[in-house]
Order: sequence, then structure tokens, then C-alpha cells
Amino acid sequence: MQRHLDDELTGLKTEILRMGVMVEESIFKSVEALKQLNADDARQVIVDDKLIDELELKIEEKSLNLLALYQPMAVDLRFIVMAMKITTDLERMADLAVDIAQRVLEIVDKPPLKPLIDIPKLTIIAQQMTKDAINAFVNKDSDAAAKMILMDSQADDLRNVVQQELINDYMAKDPTTADRAVPLLLIARHLERICDHATNIAEDVIYMVNAAVVKHHPEKIKD
Repeated sequence: MQRHLDDELTGLKTEILRMGVMVEESIFKSVEALKQLNADDARQVIVDDKLIDELELKIEEKSLNLLALYQPMAVDLRFIVMAMKITTDLERMADLAVDIAQRVLEIVDKPPLKPLIDIPKLTIIAQQMTKDAINAFVNKDSDAAAKMILMDSQADDLRNVVQQELINDYMAKDPTTADRAVPLLLIARHLERICDHATNIAEDVIYMVNAAVVKHHPEKIKD
């Protein structure tokens, strides 16, 4: 019975890893659409979100079936429960990539407000945190999860830089720039929220492996 459960859990890990890769690609493609002001690419991100939604439902159904069929205990039980929570975070991250694509469509026919410097940097952090969080989950690596969580402050700092620049250097000096600045503000916020969801995943990994709750307790991560 345990061998069959182990095989099923391996399959579940593979599906979650695939979903994580799809989410990473959505984040990347949405910001590439922004950098190129490419409406077709932005629309493709929106269309592809349906595939991620379908995979989330597949993983959730598989997880519930495993709980009913095997009645797992301890670490296996926590793994399956966390799998459902993690796919919810991944689906929301994909939704945020869609939000970015929608913001791109709002400004695609307008002249660029400024060269994009910090938003691409924030995108790299969001992608890396997503990848690291999923790898930590698949490998049951609580140390890697804790290390990833500490990256979240970098995302917050970059979001603040983008916000201050757009508000102070553009909108405050020339209110007519608002229709181009506000979508960029929102995109930075969406990326920062993606990092928050990656942090949620990492916190769930620590709970899954160590049965330790670190949410809202950063001092436990640093110790």
C-alpha cells in the first residue's frame, strides 16, 4: 500500500512542478509583452491561463482522491494537504500574470513613459522565488524554503523604488502621465504579490517538513 502511495505522490510532485513551470512562463511572458508593448503576446498570456486553471483542478482532484483512498498519516498527509494549498497559490500567481497582461493592453498603443529598469529586475526575483519555492516543496527542503523567504524583502524594496519614481518623478510633476504611470504601478504591485504567494509556498514547505508554523514569525526563519 505504501509503495503505491509513494508512486502516486511522485506523480503529484511532477504535476505540481509542471504547474510551477507554467506559472514561471506566464510571469516572464507577461513582462516581455510589456517590454515589447506587444498586444498579441499579452493576449496569449490571458488565453494560456485556462490551461493553468485546468491543471489546478486536476491536482486538487488527485489530492482529494489520495486522501480518501490511502488515508495517509504524518508527513504524507501534510504533503497532500500542502499540495492543495500550494496549487491555490500558484493559480493566484498565474492570475496576477494575467493582470499584468491586462495592464499591458491598457498602454500598448501609448508612447513608453520611461525605460523599464526596475520592473524587469522585480520580474527576475518573482520568477526565481517561484522556482525556488516549488523546488523546495518537491525536494522537501525546509532550509531552501527558509532561504527563499528572505528574498521577499528585495521584492518589497524594488516595488517601493518603482512606486516612488513613478509618483514623485512623473505623476506629481505632470499629471497627464497618470494613464501610463498607473498601469506600471499596478504591474510592480502584481509582481510583488507574486513574490508574496511564493513566500506562502515556502512557509507551507517548512510546515510540511518540520511541522513548524513560521507565518508571521520571521524570527523563526532567521534562527
